[in-house]
Amino acid sequence: MIRLSDILDQIHSYLPEADTILVEKAYVYSAKVHQGQIRLSGEPYLSHPLAVAYTLAKMKLDLPTIAAGLLHDTIEDTCATKEEIRSLFGEEVASIVDGVTKISTMPVASRLEKQAENLRKMLLAMAKDIRVILVKLADRLHNMRTLEYQKEEKRARISRETLDIYAPLAARLGIDWMKRELEDLSFCHLYPEEYRQLRDAVEQMVTERRSFVEEVKEILEHTLALHGLKGRILGRRKHLYSIWRKLERQGLTIDQLDQIYDIIGFRIILKEVKECYEALGIVHSLWKPIPGRFKDYISLPKPNMYQSLHTTVIGPYGERMEIQIRTEEMDRIANEGIASHWLYKEGKILSGKSKQFEWLKRLVELQKELQNPKEFLESVRLDLFPDEVYVFTPKGEVKIFPQGATPIDFAYAIHTEVGHHCIGAKVNGQIVSLRYQLQTGDMVEIITSAQARPSRDWLKYVKTSRARARIRHFLKKEEEARSLAIGKELCEREFRKHRLDFARFIDSPEAEEVAREFSFKSFRDLIIGVGFGKISASQVVGKVISRKEKDEEPPKALEKPSKRQGKGGILVKGTGDLLVKVARCCQPVPGDEIIGYITRGRGVTVHRADCPNLSYVDPERKIEVSWESMGDDGVHPTKISVITVDQKGMLASVSNAISSSEANIVKAEVHTTPDKKAHFLFVVEVTGRSHLNQLLSNVRQVSGVLKAERRLS
Repeated sequence: MIRLSDILDQIHSYLPEADTILVEKAYVYSAKVHQGQIRLSGEPYLSHPLAVAYTLAKMKLDLPTIAAGLLHDTIEDTCATKEEIRSLFGEEVASIVDGVTKISTMPVASRLEKQAENLRKMLLAMAKDIRVILVKLADRLHNMRTLEYQKEEKRARISRETLDIYAPLAARLGIDWMKRELEDLSFCHLYPEEYRQLRDAVEQMVTERRSFVEEVKEILEHTLALHGLKGRILGRRKHLYSIWRKLERQGLTIDQLDQIYDIIGFRIILKEVKECYEALGIVHSLWKPIPGRFKDYISLPKPNMYQSLHTTVIGPYGERMEIQIRTEEMDRIANEGIASHWLYKEGKILSGKSKQFEWLKRLVELQKELQNPKEFLESVRLDLFPDEVYVFTPKGEVKIFPQGATPIDFAYAIHTEVGHHCIGAKVNGQIVSLRYQLQTGDMVEIITSAQARPSRDWLKYVKTSRARARIRHFLKKEEEARSLAIGKELCEREFRKHRLDFARFIDSPEAEEVAREFSFKSFRDLIIGVGFGKISASQVVGKVISRKEKDEEPPKALEKPSKRQGKGGILVKGTGDLLVKVARCCQPVPGDEIIGYITRGRGVTVHRADCPNLSYVDPERKIEVSWESMGDDGVHPTKISVITVDQKGMLASVSNAISSSEANIVKAEVHTTPDKKAHFLFVVEVTGRSHLNQLLSNVRQVSGVLKAERRLS
């Protein structure tokens, strides 16, 4: 529990000569009026205003604001009045406390109206005195830190409100550390399982990449020092909610975390602005920059005062790296936002009059014009939350989606069955494609049919994890039903070959015993396994025959296929890992999008999703498969085509580039053309898609190479 001495020590760290009698007096008064009140955690209620005041002191705010933090709940939760606060602590403190209280108390009819009214009052309070919202943000932060003591329903409601309103407000005010913490706490309570999985995956990735981070920092420090630049080099990790949102936007799962390249980024912090641009040139001379990924927020700051140079480069080992370059002052502003500009020394108060608060002035003017809660909320969210889409149900309920979401995401947000039976949608009264990307303000109506069912193609353009999970679950069940039918057909045929009665066998206790011998929970699961190609029908018959034999040395049952070794294994969705055949026509490697094809009695052949041969096969026999991981164990042959100028030593140079990429050349062909070009075809062994991309990148950097790409056939 925070103590008064902690708050006073923090104040004296940035105001060494301050007279803190106002804060001490506020503490005594707050302790008196809150006496006997207990929080759900079992702590005295006073622990909450103390925590709020300490956060405000950490933000280096002025004494009236910190005093208001100690008193912010007194009018709402005790017998104290605004007049009493004014007489004891002055008009300034009383105004802030009253502003915070008004945001919290609203006698309105519906939740939509309450949310709109909350925003109206918050915007008006901010325009009058920005310190009101700073106290409210500190209040919400401590409530989120202790949210586990609330009931599940209330935790979800408060977390959603925090993501919708308070975290974006903190971002708009430039208080980045608070925005990150509010988002991660909300994420933890709204999606606890996804939060734990992502946290563990990111921690593992950070641990594995620690040596890489240190290597890059050493390179940067050494190179900058050679050019006379001295500064701090930081390796920083994106916060969890930001990573999760990026996975959602790109339609990726937590298992595909390695496809997000900027989870770990680097920050160069220098003294002067001119040094930032010098450092940018040095970084671009070290590593090749990626076109279109450079942003200059120093010349053109963001509305919340944020300034920095952003660039993305191809760093060591061919990996993409995001690098930010800024001054110490810019770094402080990036973390503290408006609090870093607090004018306590001049005794002035920041209001909505400065340039960075033009957005606030626009919203204050807008709230006078728009009395309809829906219109007002839409307008505010467009300005505060540009990365999200807000749409309406026919009944006027607001639904929030990531950018790029479609009517299918909307349908599954309403109910799983609505999603399963969705055949179309009307947006603003007009029929649209299911691929239509929802826009803020759209009114969406879903058209359903009892005969409709999800399509695998939906997975390509849904954006929400809920929709993706529901579609995959349905398809898994459907694939199981199809595999059950195929498995029965294959087993019946094999049983007839050996003059065995399959129908009688499946009703016997022996069937379940055979299933357990193959490590299946039931005979039904075993038949599904046959349909998937996990085991063959002849293996099942062999096991049945061996059990019937009474000889001392019964015929040996056919062996179950062994699991493919290494991380390059392939999983059949819904059944676990599986020994499969990789198609020789397209030679997929880990990282490629793949599709399985169930052959009759010979297991599953795996093709690249874009393999032209798939257009000639029975679509009913296609099955969803995935790589067991994108790891670096095991090798896979693939073809690459390289075109170079025809000159001496090119074969050796290209071969060296491939070898330096730790890839083995299995086969090489070369021919020259009259236009003085050499065409190489290599078969190389790579561990996966990322390894292949790195290899191609290294080959392209060889002097004389005109083109290097993967050969698809």
